[in-house]
Amino acid sequence: MEASARLYTFTYAETKTYLWAAVFVACNLVLPQVFHLIPQGGIIFAPLSLVILAGAYKFGWRVGLIAALASPLVNHLLTGMPAWDVLPVMTLKLTVLALVAGFTAQHFREVTLPLLAGVVLASMLIGGLGELALTGGIEATVQDVTIGWPGMLLQVIGAYLVCKYL
Repeated sequence: MEASARLYTFTYAETKTYLWAAVFVACNLVLPQVFHLIPQGGIIFAPLSLVILAGAYKFGWRVGLIAALASPLVNHLLTGMPAWDVLPVMTLKLTVLALVAGFTAQHFREVTLPLLAGVVLASMLIGGLGELALTGGIEATVQDVTIGWPGMLLQVIGAYLVCKYL
């Protein structure tokens, strides 16, 4: 499945970079609240990752990076979630996702389900290694895959739809 979609790469000098990053940070305030109504919804569906993937793929790695760095902190300050001890790992994983998504989109200049699946899997691997280095434990990384596979699927399909129709 391939979409002919416009992909952008904004620079830090453009106002659009910060406007779109702010939109994605705002989405990352609302969307997790919806998913947290489902028991373990945040763990299963990883709504922050969906927004970062879509934003970075569609509008470039800079927009994704700003949103990835700001979203967990803003969420923590306003809602208390994610918990303080999870904040560094989540920020690392979202940053990796934003960079992998943005650079993949910039390189291939197309939106396909296999490319998005590859971005999610590569980010999970790199982010998992980073999590292992930060925490020394592999349980949470394994849980991200065993419990979080519906979220990974949602990320791929959701990002595809956002990139194609936004």
